[in-house]
Amino acid sequence: MASVLVVGELNPDLILQGYHAFPAVGKEVVVDDCVMTLGSASAICATGLARLGDAVAFLGKVGADPGGDFCVAALAEARIDVTRVVRDPALKTGLTVSLTSARDRALVSFIGAMGALRAADVPDAALRGHRHLHVSSYFLQEGLRPGCRSLFARARAAGLTTSLDPGYDPAERWENDLLDTLAEVDLFFPNEVEVRAIAGTDSVPEALRKLAGGRARTVAKLGAQGCATLGEDGGLLLVEAYDVEAVDTTGAGDSFNAGFLHAWLAGRPVEECLKWGAACGSLSTRGLGGTSRQATSQEAERLVRPRA
Repeated sequence: MASVLVVGELNPDLILQGYHAFPAVGKEVVVDDCVMTLGSASAICATGLARLGDAVAFLGKVGADPGGDFCVAALAEARIDVTRVVRDPALKTGLTVSLTSARDRALVSFIGAMGALRAADVPDAALRGHRHLHVSSYFLQEGLRPGCRSLFARARAAGLTTSLDPGYDPAERWENDLLDTLAEVDLFFPNEVEVRAIAGTDSVPEALRKLAGGRARTVAKLGAQGCATLGEDGGLLLVEAYDVEAVDTTGAGDSFNAGFLHAWLAGRPVEECLKWGAACGSLSTRGLGGTSRQATSQEAERLVRPRA
């Protein structure tokens, strides 16, 4: 069983599902359903790993408020170690409102405590006893980002492998300090929009080639088209998404990360890791929110095996 430390942002998600017209300014629309659930890319990946049976610890910051209570309780219920989640009364816990359908979603976020975490909040002692360090939402976590490379370097020096999901850059600058950070990263998990923007090209295969050559293996998440990475021979490895009746796509990419990491940490070949990622990402769309219907290892195995 892997031992994974996830460092990152924590917030509830308010999911408004099933809109029939996107709201224009000054107008109101009605949705079919709503739910408050554990959000944040980091937390959804953490709960996905725990659901698959991996031992997971979370390090982050929330406010001493009902939103923080909700997040910590949800992580603990998922059997995630919350010892290093800091409750800061000077902060407000962040919140994301997701207007979502089975096809896509639009997000509005209040950053709050999500921007307060710093690399200095992750002491070397927190890294000990773990095999792997994962960080999500690189661009969103403005406090963590400047020290992210040094955090990964400390983790690698302590014997951990590392992974990073950049998330979307709200400023759309896609700054090049990310490329420096990738020198300390083993696995890089952008989606299709992110990988093309970071590499400066409209082609996913070309983006993968431009980002190759360093330490990090880039794994591009392509939504309904599946996922892709480069094989050892430099050729494109493409795995299609699994056919699942989708209710809500919130957090599917984060559940993909969990599935890929679960298989990778078990020493499986990269193509099988892609299948595990695709299976977990697809299965997570069966319910509202990013965590309500995440895959068990048995459920993912049933999808992956016919393709093995």
